[in-house]
Amino acid sequence: MKDNLLELTQDIASVDIEDSIKNSYLDYSMSVIVGRALPDARDGLKPVHRRILYAMDNLGVGSRSAYMKSARIVGEVIGKYHPHGDIAVYDALVRMAQKFSMRYPVVDGQGNFGSIDGDSAAAMRYTEARMTMLTEELLKDIDKDTVDFVPNYDDREVEPDVLPS
Repeated sequence: MKDNLLELTQDIASVDIEDSIKNSYLDYSMSVIVGRALPDARDGLKPVHRRILYAMDNLGVGSRSAYMKSARIVGEVIGKYHPHGDIAVYDALVRMAQKFSMRYPVVDGQGNFGSIDGDSAAAMRYTEARMTMLTEELLKDIDKDTVDFVPNYDDREVEPDVLPS
């Protein structure tokens, strides 16, 4: 038993814990910044925005269809593509509907989506949304093998790496 333990411990390298933590944290923070915080240059969207628009397309909430409850859209996104808090997803949806936040809004919102003066949007159960005509153009031909799809967080669904735009 003692010889076996010696064999197992011979391959263990000694590392400085402070350096190890610093490097690990830096690597993680850079991956978060590159993966989530910066828009992709190919379509100009962050992953959460892309997931919202793709989910709306899958739900059939086009510019000519009836509005759908924002809570339903958010639920679709966090259930299938974005396993983070619902508030982060709803805030992203709200921003995409605000004419004062985006030059060309990609979500057509109905209800209180906030104001330029800093008033926050109503709760997601009180607002409704659908895609704009511009969004439909961004998603045009997505089903014709125009972009690569990648597995979602649990490998049960696929989502576009970028939008065809």
